[in-house]
Amino acid sequence: MQTLDDYLRPNLDIISIGLNPSVYSVKSGFYFARPQNRFWQAFNASRLAEQELTPGKTAMTILLRDHGIGFTDLVKRPTSGAAQIKPADFRKWAPLLRDKLIHHQPRIAWFHGKMAYRNYLLYAEGRKINFTWGQQVAVIGRSAVFVTPNPSPANAVFSLAELIKWYSRLKTLRDELCRNANLK
Repeated sequence: MQTLDDYLRPNLDIISIGLNPSVYSVKSGFYFARPQNRFWQAFNASRLAEQELTPGKTAMTILLRDHGIGFTDLVKRPTSGAAQIKPADFRKWAPLLRDKLIHHQPRIAWFHGKMAYRNYLLYAEGRKINFTWGQQVAVIGRSAVFVTPNPSPANAVFSLAELIKWYSRLKTLRDELCRNANLK
């Protein structure tokens, strides 16, 4: 199965976790590749990285190497839409994501969309809980959990301005956690 490679290493500030790679992104070779996807616009506007990045493999490498931001997915099987993901996919991939997060121990596990986090909880941890956007009470290992709306064009109910607001809150949490770690 061809899929997107993970961009991971130990001691990251953030691991970005999508629901699953789109067929378009797999063919393009990088995360959030579809031009209509609002991830890169919201990411750049939020200043999660000090520099504005052009979507592509080079941006992925820069984020991993220079900004401590990695990428993976809850389900690694590519589809052309979320409706094509089956419960068997979540059963297979969610525990593997949990293992990756425990192994890499990012400061923040960043889930794109409630569907991604809800299915992670159910299939990796056997829990059903109510939650809202933003920082969660639960942690994964030592990693804080943060949930933002999915930037997919299929999730147009959330405006670009709303995405920027949530990404900016993620940046604030990251900066706070980094400051606190440097004080120790």
